[in-house]
Amino acid sequence: MADYSVAEARNKLSELIDRALRGEEVVITRHGTPVVEMRARSPGPKRVTKESLDWLDKVRVGRASEEDAGAFVSRMRDEDWL
Repeated sequence: MADYSVAEARNKLSELIDRALRGEEVVITRHGTPVVEMRARSPGPKRVTKESLDWLDKVRVGRASEEDAGAFVSRMRDEDWL
């Protein structure tokens, strides 16, 4: 883990971002006290595609009235749905 003062971080921001993207811990301090930890942002959720929605439409038709949500999720987990 590397600590940088606010002044150092300002001067080395690009370098610190690269370090964080490589998985290194980067801590910014103010008057010797850690105040910010930089880390790479994890990828957000995947976008919903038309194909995904079509697949969901196909597999869920008529199922809501046949079984409760818990049973449906359990069956999805136990069967090969992908």
